[in-house]
Parts: sequence; structure tokens; C-alpha cells
Amino acid sequence: MPGSTAAGADGWALGIDLGGTKTEAVVLDPQGAEVWRRRIATPSAQGYDAMLVALAALVDEARAAMAGAGAAALTIGLGGPGSLTADGVLKNANTQCLNGRPLAADLSSRLGRPVRVANDANCLALSEASDGAGAGAAVVFAVILGTGCGGGIAVHGRVLTGPNGLAGEWGHNPMPWAFEADPDEPRLACYCGQAGCIETLLSGPGLAADHQRHHGGSLSAAQIAEAAAAGDAACADTLARWHQRLARALASVINLLDPDVIVLGGGLSRIESTYRVVPALWGRWVFSGGVREPVRTRLEPARHGDASGVRGAAWLGRDAPP
Repeated sequence: MPGSTAAGADGWALGIDLGGTKTEAVVLDPQGAEVWRRRIATPSAQGYDAMLVALAALVDEARAAMAGAGAAALTIGLGGPGSLTADGVLKNANTQCLNGRPLAADLSSRLGRPVRVANDANCLALSEASDGAGAGAAVVFAVILGTGCGGGIAVHGRVLTGPNGLAGEWGHNPMPWAFEADPDEPRLACYCGQAGCIETLLSGPGLAADHQRHHGGSLSAAQIAEAAAAGDAACADTLARWHQRLARALASVINLLDPDVIVLGGGLSRIESTYRVVPALWGRWVFSGGVREPVRTRLEPARHGDASGVRGAAWLGRDAPP
């Protein structure tokens, strides 16, 4: 990992990105170049044990491929939803069969070697702060906009986790300035037990549900974005509302953290208009004390795109011996 002094930092690294619908794995060589990749469907509907079996099989496949290339020893890092308790048990995962489970310990036991597990947004932050859109920046806030809304913070190339493992859990705060900006904005129930969380409106399912409430139909977030770009008025209306909400939510991050760069990952990060529209909006809510000046925080797509989280997981694994 760039800037790392950890054991195993110069070895071959396997990274796994455990998502709600897909799981991806890559192997990076000692120089950080990708040499192997595999994607599978996440068997989350089949439960925790099925997920362990699938993950172990993915690791075995990577080991076999790398043994043929002369690199049988791999460090292993995994990024996934939720965060870890002090006892190494997962909590707050929107893939709810993972909650209360010691994923790192169980997977390590099956594989016979250490596995480092971290929040997927932390892996995104690590990747982009190391050699991505946030490289060289003092403070990077990384956001995953996909099935959920995660956040991660990297300061001088190091990920912050906090004593509760909650640093960057941006999606489970209430949507700010709702009364002033959108008095009819719904306060929807969230799986976390609260209502009105940012994730309920800014995630992919949240965007799709918002379009259905206002315009009917059953379009996915990707379909809404594509139709809006093609000039569909209803989809453009939905996307404009989503952009305004994203601007409000990120303005609250700027007010609290004042990052040099905010990096977006996840499926919704591919909406190209976001990088023009949201910075034009967020100044309305960024604290200025009455003195208006440009907001200097940059909003960037993840340089490594869909591969950024899994690359961060590989960097993470290099902190553990093979």
C-alpha cells in the first residue's frame, strides 16, 4: 500500500468486495497491478453459511490461479457492508444475515490464514486516497452510492474507524435541511430502526422508490438516470430532486469534516451530471457566515471506478501476514 510500513506490504494481495448482489475479487501484484479478477453473484438470500462457502471457494480459485503464476501466498482483505464491534462481530450491515456474525474469524478458520475485514466504504476511501482521485489529499471522504449509502474517511492516507467503528457512517444520519428545502420530503423507515435516514432517499432503491411515488412505474435507478439524460421529463424531475438531496447531504459533511475531496463510488456514481450539478448546489448549505466564496472541496468519481473498493480491500489485506 502506498505509504504503508505494515508487514506484507510488498506481497501479492487478494481483495474481495462483498456486495449485496455481487461479490468481486482481484489479485494485485507487488506493484499494485491487477493480475486476476472474478465476479460472482452474492448468495445473500441463502444465508450466512452459503456466503461463507462462496467466499472460501472464491479464495481457493484465486489461490489456484496464482499458484500457477508462482505466487501461492496471498494476503486477504475483504470489504463489505456494516462495521465491526470490538469483538470482531459485524453490525449495521444492510445484508442482514451478516449482522452478529464473526465474519473475519469464520472465514479465517475455513481458509487457515488471516483475513482482514473492513467496511466497504473504508476500502473505497483507502483505495482512492492511496492511488486514486484523492491521492495526495490530506482529507478524503469516500461515499458509496449503491444498494446502500456508506461513507469512509481517510486522513493522510490512513482510514479512520473510531472507537465504535462508525467513522464515516453518513448514510444513517437524517437528511439535513428537509423542512426548508423540501417540506413534503418523506421520513421513511430504515432497516437500522430509525426513520428519515439519508440512505432511504439517496440509495439506488431509494431513488427508484422516489420516482415511483412521484411518477409511477418501476424503473431502476440506472434506467431513471439514462432516461433523464435522454430528455425524459419525469425522470429528469426525479434526478433533479435526487441531486438536490445529495447536495444537502454532502454539504453537511463539508460543514463537519471540510474534506479536500469527496469521492463517489457505487453504481450511482456513474451519473455523469452529478459532478457538475451537485457542486453548483451545495454552496447554499455550506456554512459561510455570510461571506460567500467558492466551496473548494472537489467532487470526483472514483478513479478506479467499480474496482476501487476491491482494490482497497487488497491494500487492507497487506496489513496482515500471509
